Amino acid sequence: AEGLNLCTSGSATSCEECLLIHPKCAWCSKEDFSSTKSITSRCDFLQNLIANGCAGAIENPSSSISVVKNVPLSSKGSGQTHLDVTQIMPQKVALNLRPGDQTSFRVQVRQVEDYPVDLYYLMDLSLSMNDDLDNIRNLGTKLAEEMRKLTSNFRLGFGSFVDKNISPFSYTAPRYQNNPCIGYKLFPSCVPSFGFRHLLSLTDKVDRFNEEVQKQKVSRNRDAPEGGFDAILQAAVCKEKIGWRKEASHLLVFTTDDVPHIALDGKLGGLVQPHDGQCHLNEANEYSASSQLDYPSLALLGEKLAENNIHLIFAVTKSHYILYKNFTTLIPGTTVEILHKDSKNIIELIVKAYNSIRSKVELTVWDSPEDIGLTFTATCQDGLSYPGLRKCGDLKIGDTVSFEVAVEARSCPAEDTSHTFTIKPAGFRDTLEVAVTYSCLCGCSGRAAPASGKCSGNGTYACGLCECEPGYLGARCECEEGASGDLHHALCREAEGKPLCSGRGECSCNQCLCYESEFGNIYGPFCECDDFSCARYKGVLCSGHGECHCGECKCHAGYIGDNCNCSTETDSCVSSDGQMCSGRGACVCGKCQCTEPGAFGETCEKCPTCPGVCSTKRDCIECKLFNSGRLADNQTCQKHCKDEIITTVDVLETDDPNAILCAYPVNNCVMKFTYLELPSGKSNLTVLKEPACSSAPSAVTIVLAVIGSVVLIGIILLALWKLLVTIHDRREFDRFQSERSRARYEMASNPLYRKPISTHNVEFTFNKLNKSYNGTVD
Repeated sequence: AEGLNLCTSGSATSCEECLLIHPKCAWCSKEDFSSTKSITSRCDFLQNLIANGCAGAIENPSSSISVVKNVPLSSKGSGQTHLDVTQIMPQKVALNLRPGDQTSFRVQVRQVEDYPVDLYYLMDLSLSMNDDLDNIRNLGTKLAEEMRKLTSNFRLGFGSFVDKNISPFSYTAPRYQNNPCIGYKLFPSCVPSFGFRHLLSLTDKVDRFNEEVQKQKVSRNRDAPEGGFDAILQAAVCKEKIGWRKEASHLLVFTTDDVPHIALDGKLGGLVQPHDGQCHLNEANEYSASSQLDYPSLALLGEKLAENNIHLIFAVTKSHYILYKNFTTLIPGTTVEILHKDSKNIIELIVKAYNSIRSKVELTVWDSPEDIGLTFTATCQDGLSYPGLRKCGDLKIGDTVSFEVAVEARSCPAEDTSHTFTIKPAGFRDTLEVAVTYSCLCGCSGRAAPASGKCSGNGTYACGLCECEPGYLGARCECEEGASGDLHHALCREAEGKPLCSGRGECSCNQCLCYESEFGNIYGPFCECDDFSCARYKGVLCSGHGECHCGECKCHAGYIGDNCNCSTETDSCVSSDGQMCSGRGACVCGKCQCTEPGAFGETCEKCPTCPGVCSTKRDCIECKLFNSGRLADNQTCQKHCKDEIITTVDVLETDDPNAILCAYPVNNCVMKFTYLELPSGKSNLTVLKEPACSSAPSAVTIVLAVIGSVVLIGIILLALWKLLVTIHDRREFDRFQSERSRARYEMASNPLYRKPISTHNVEFTFNKLNKSYNGTVD
C-alpha cells in the first residue's frame, strides 16, 4: 500500500534482521530510544531515526567497491610479452556487499591491433574428403600470407580425424585392418581408420604444414557421422602438445562434410563411460581413449573450449550448415561458415570467420555465487547504452567498448564467508577477478555485554536490546517463562478487540511466542506476519524470484511485480538493429508488447503496414543483391537482414493480396519489389532483376501517332458508312422480294405483254368444181 514503511513493518527484532529487510533500513542502537514503543521501531529509514533523536547511534552499512588492479588497456598486441598486453580494465576489484544494496563498476574491453594468432586446422580425413585433401596441400603458405595481413605473429598447426576404430562405426573385420577400402571399386586403397591424430604442433614454419598435409591419405569408416567431437576436445585440452600460447588468440578450424557423433552414440559400440574431459594423446600423438570413452557432450565441449579461450570455427558443407548453426547456440564463442565441397574457399572462410570473431565482444561470467545478482549495461561503439545487454558487435580492431556491471547480494551467507568470481570476454585470455565479502553484521554486535545489569543480569545487552538467557523474557529480561496474568497481556494485542498474538501464538510477559507452522515461519511482535502467505505464480511462492515477508514478495534483483514473475531483463527485446522492440513497442517482463498497429514478431520486427518498412527492406535488397547502400558492409548486412529471403524475377506478380508492393527510384528508373511476411518469422522479398525504366517520346513519334490516329479514325468511319449502306440495301432488297411474292399474277401472264405476231380469222364460202367449202384464211 502507498506509504508502507518497509522497515518498521518488517518486524525486525535485531540489528542484523533489520539490515536484511531493505538496503535503506537502519538500526538505532541507542539504549533509551523509543522506550515506550515496540522493538521494531528501532528499525526505520535513516531520516526517520535521526528525526526521532537517534543521531550518532545508527547502524547503516552500505555496499562499497575498491579497484585492486587497474592496468591501462594496450593498443597493440605483437612485439610485447603476454604479460604486457591488456585487453580488459580493471583486472581485479573487491566488493563489500550489503544484501539488497546494489553497487556497480565499469569494465572496458578493447580488441588490440596486431594480436598474435594460433590457428589449429582440424581436418576430416574420411573418404568423402579426398578431393578436399588435394586442394589444401599448399594451404599453409597461402593462409599464412592472408593472416599476416591481419597479424604479424601467426602460427599454424594440423590434426586429422575419422572415427572410433570399433564396430559399428568402422570396418573391424580382419580383412579391413590394413585397408578398409578393399572391395570398394571407386577407391580401392586407403589407410586404417583412427579417432584423432595430432600431426603438427603450432609453428610459424608454414612449410612444415604443407609437408604434413602432403603426407596424408584418407581413410574409410562405416557409418555417415564422424568422430570430430573427440578430436575437438583433444585439440582443446592437450595444450602442451598442441602448443597453444597464453598470449595469443586461439582459433580451431574444424572442417567436415558430414554430421558428428555426439554423447551417448558410443553406447552403440558398447562405450558406456562418459568422457572425462582430459587429454588422452599417447606418445604417437594419437587419441588413446577412443575405444574406452563415449563421445563428448556439447556442454563438455563448450566448457573446455571456454576454459582454454578457443574460438571454434565450423567449416561445413551447405547441406549441414543448419545443424552446425544450431550447435553454435549451445557452444558459446563458436561460428559456422559454409565450405565448398572441394574446400577451395577455405582461406576466404577462415579470414571471414576471424574478422567476425574480432568484430564482437561478449562478456561471460564464471563461478558466480548463487546469492549474487548481476546485471549488465553495454555501451557500444555508437555511444548508446543497452540495459540488459552484455555484448557489442560491428566493432573494428582497436575499438573500445564498456560495460556497466551492477552487483547485488540477495542474502547473507555464513559468517566470514567470501566469494570470488570471474568476468571475461568470450575467447579472451584476459579476465577480471571480482572478490566479494558481505556486510551482514552490525558494529554494535561486537560490543555486546553479557549478564548486563541493563538486562536484569539475565541477558546480553547489544545494539540497544537485551538478548535474554533461556527461561527469561521481557524487554529487560525481567520476566520468567511461564508467568501469566492480565498484567502481562496488554502488549500482546495488535489493537483493542483483536485476539492475543493474532491467534497464532501465546502471550508471555507482554511478548508473543509464535506457534510453529508446517508451512513456514510465523513472526512479528503480534505474530501477524509469516513467510508463506504471499502471492504465487504457477504454484511457486513469489515465482521463485523473491522472498516472502509478511504477506508481500520482496523480489530479487532483475524481477518486479506482486509475485515477482516479471523479469526486467531486456536482452530478448532487442531487435537485430539494436533497437528495443524495433522501436514499435515496449519491453514488459522480458517480452515485447507491440504498440504500433500492425506490428508483430518477438521483437515487433514485422510490420507490413508501418511507415518506413519499404525503406528497411530496400536497405537489405541493396546490400544483399548489389552490395551497396547503407548496410553495404557484409557483417552489418548479414546481421540486419538475416531473416530476409530475396528472390529476383523478370516480371513482378502483384496478385497476392497479402504481399506489399514497394518501389524506389534508381537512376531515373524505378526498382519495384513485393514482400510477404511468412509464418516462420522471415520475410519473402520478390525483386525485379532490372529497374523499370521509361523515356520521353520523340516529336516524330508524336506526329506519326497523330497521323496514324486520324487515318485509323477515317478508316473506322468509312467502314461504319459502308456497313450502314449495306444494311440499308439489304433491307430494300428484302422488301422488294417480299412485295413480289405477294403479287396476284405471274410473269408469263403479264397483261401488258403483247406477242410480236398477230393472228386474224376470216370466214368465207366458195365453190370449186361445183363443191362448196367453208373455212378460214390466215
